[in-house]
Amino acid sequence: MNLSVHKELDEKMQKTIKVLKEELHSIRAGRANPALLDRITVEYYGTPTPLKQIATVSAPEPRLLVIQPFDKSAVQAIEKAITQSDLGINPSNDGKIIRLAIPQLTEERRKELTKLAKKIGEDAKVAIRNERREANDKLKKMQKNAEITEDDLKKAEDEVQKMTNKYIDIIDELIEKKEKEIMEV
Repeated sequence: MNLSVHKELDEKMQKTIKVLKEELHSIRAGRANPALLDRITVEYYGTPTPLKQIATVSAPEPRLLVIQPFDKSAVQAIEKAITQSDLGINPSNDGKIIRLAIPQLTEERRKELTKLAKKIGEDAKVAIRNERREANDKLKKMQKNAEITEDDLKKAEDEVQKMTNKYIDIIDELIEKKEKEIMEV
């Protein structure tokens, strides 16, 4: 019985980690990384479309991203979407491709980005703790309904706590790694 609770909890916590990784990828750390543009959506023929569905993005140099639309008529729309995004990078185009020069980060901006990474990490930890609470509530309900014994409840709650600690440690590692990447000059 409580195995299904643990399995469900593990799946939810894995999803939380996946979302955290995606959010951390979108934080700009001095180097050009095509993942920076993953959240950009372009108004393409009246439909909001993810950039990677209408163009290829590459990083030919450490400080340069090149966006090559599959359809040349999308260049203006892509440029507009990037300008309106929170990236703070001005695109330049030659009619066929768009270039994004990634500026060197200032010390102040690096500190802001590490704070942002920490905040994203804290949000992920809150999500993990909420998932722990939900799992424990389900287990207590099962015990109340006499589906499991009090001893089983204790064992199950210990297992839930072990899983929580494991995922909190993963979050800490990911945040620490991202902070090093951001602060690297």
